[in-house]
Amino acid sequence: MAINPSDILLTGRVAVVTGGGAGIGRGIAEGLAAFGARVAIWERDPETCEAAARAVGGVGIVTDVRDADQVDAALAQTTSELGTVSILVNNAGGVFASPLLETTENGWDALYKANLRHVLLCTQRVARDMVAAEMPGSIINLTSIEGVRAAPRYAAYSAAKAGVINYTLTAAFELAPYGIRVNALAPDLTVTDGLLALSGGRQPGGDAIPMKRPGHVDEMAGAAVFLASGMSSYITGQTLHVDGGTQAAGGWYHHPQTGAPTLGPG
Repeated sequence: MAINPSDILLTGRVAVVTGGGAGIGRGIAEGLAAFGARVAIWERDPETCEAAARAVGGVGIVTDVRDADQVDAALAQTTSELGTVSILVNNAGGVFASPLLETTENGWDALYKANLRHVLLCTQRVARDMVAAEMPGSIINLTSIEGVRAAPRYAAYSAAKAGVINYTLTAAFELAPYGIRVNALAPDLTVTDGLLALSGGRQPGGDAIPMKRPGHVDEMAGAAVFLASGMSSYITGQTLHVDGGTQAAGGWYHHPQTGAPTLGPG
């Protein structure tokens, strides 16, 4: 079987991007649409949901993916308006600092629901429809570099992101007989409108990243398009670190003054 350039195209396929109103989610939604997918944005914020749907020429459905009933309703509307979903991007998430000794049960539960619970809800429901339609598909879960390393003050968040990675492994195994592939993307620091707003419009530095710069949402979108497409037809159960080399470096970085390989404090 020869590789064909058309294998990267998503023409005629239906994609859902959760939390697709802004940031990485919106970048991925725009990338999928650019390669031919019909995209549904599932997003809590009505304004960003509408704006993102308009940008991709798709459907915006105001949805809190932490709520099973809302997920069911969003999927029913998506299927009715666009067709059976064969690409799901579980991008929705949230984070706040929560030092270990101060983390409350409510704080832990909030971070779990924001970053892990919805991955089960959305995957389960979309995969059921794929199986019923005998349709192969691709599910892409957004995790984080924090899911594979210590994250001081973010223990609950990093535990949830680690859960996404392990969930991806098991879901990939269970769904493989149906032709449904499940993979994950693990970004490091990525420039988004939200991050720029927090930094006063200044692009954050990337001294701790081997490639010496933060990532861009379009680079996350490129990886998502690859995993959604036929170009990755034999890839499942993998976590792709789109992080400029951070995970591979294992704590090493190029010293910002000397350029020398450095481990730990400079």
